[in-house]
Amino acid sequence: MAAAPSHSTEGSTRIKWEWNANVNPFSKSQPVQWKPYSDVENLIIEEAFSAGKIYAMFDDYHIDFKHKMQISNHDKNKQRPVQQKICNINDVNVREERFTFTPIDPKRPFGGLYGWISPFVKEVAKHLNITKDQLPSKDQTMVLMIVEKAAAGIIEEGKLLGKKFEGEQLAKMLLEKKDAGIKEIWKRCAYLYSLESYLYKKLNETMRLIGSKEHEQEWRSKIPTLGPFCLLLWDNPFNDKTTKRGTVIYRGAKLTDDLILAFKYDCSKEDKPLRSFQSFTSCSRNRAKAEPFGNVLFIMTVKHAFSVDLKQFSKYPNEEEELILPGVCFTVDRVEFDKKKKKHLIYLNLVQQFRCKLIFISFIMFSIVFSSHFLVRL
Repeated sequence: MAAAPSHSTEGSTRIKWEWNANVNPFSKSQPVQWKPYSDVENLIIEEAFSAGKIYAMFDDYHIDFKHKMQISNHDKNKQRPVQQKICNINDVNVREERFTFTPIDPKRPFGGLYGWISPFVKEVAKHLNITKDQLPSKDQTMVLMIVEKAAAGIIEEGKLLGKKFEGEQLAKMLLEKKDAGIKEIWKRCAYLYSLESYLYKKLNETMRLIGSKEHEQEWRSKIPTLGPFCLLLWDNPFNDKTTKRGTVIYRGAKLTDDLILAFKYDCSKEDKPLRSFQSFTSCSRNRAKAEPFGNVLFIMTVKHAFSVDLKQFSKYPNEEEELILPGVCFTVDRVEFDKKKKKHLIYLNLVQQFRCKLIFISFIMFSIVFSSHFLVRL
């Protein structure tokens, strides 16, 4: 079975498989540029290798262990050398894409207000036809159904992306915990989310479309496939209290001058508007981890909000990842420019509360399904 140990049991080293990324992978005159496989690809390769198999199979290629070669499934003449490498767990670089914010829609750098919970989460619960007392952290009898739907959805998304084998691997790892109780299931979901794979990328890409009329059908179409996993990750059985007030977290960003002006405009207002994060948002508790990326550094101070410290569950504990949950809101406190580092610093205050009118409207609209569970979280 594919194990997913916590970082505390992985030891100080990690096995990594890499492929020759040179234009001419057999050139003797050029230094080799080795590129690592994704985490899920690496798990599949190492599992097959450890089991003594001849090949590790993927959608578009396979790994021939005897000849240490990646071979195209469509043209056997397209080959690239591969290698197995043992690296120190602390030598792994922070993943720039994961900790750098680049808006999908340049006209919408941040989300609007839809209530204290993301519309995606609400629509998932409606799709699953679960009541306020049937969320996985509250009703054990519903857990198996949701886990199985999450696994099936992960596979379906993998097929759509040409990553069927990766999807099956992720689903298998999730299903290994289906009878272990919601706490172990959530830990596995957190681990899977931390992996470098299509899962976290596609989930957040989808959720960031919320609020765009042009893309509404697109994000709604992903509710059956990505929704169950999203709900399992969001409904954290360990997270019954908000993050400690005053906690500071960081995230890099690549923003245009116009988008930076939008943040400046927000903080110039006397009554600063509330904005929101509609997707899961990866940050770091360590400024040095996030600061190198992009032309902007978000410096976020928790006032009253839910986030999760993923360090103990992550494949990459050195990233010190703090995950902001969908629906958390913020106000822009100030915008500065660091001349020495040539970087804009945008200070945000994170909050999990709305004006009374908005709370009342959201309560009336969604109390049938969610109210008692969500009010505990406020």
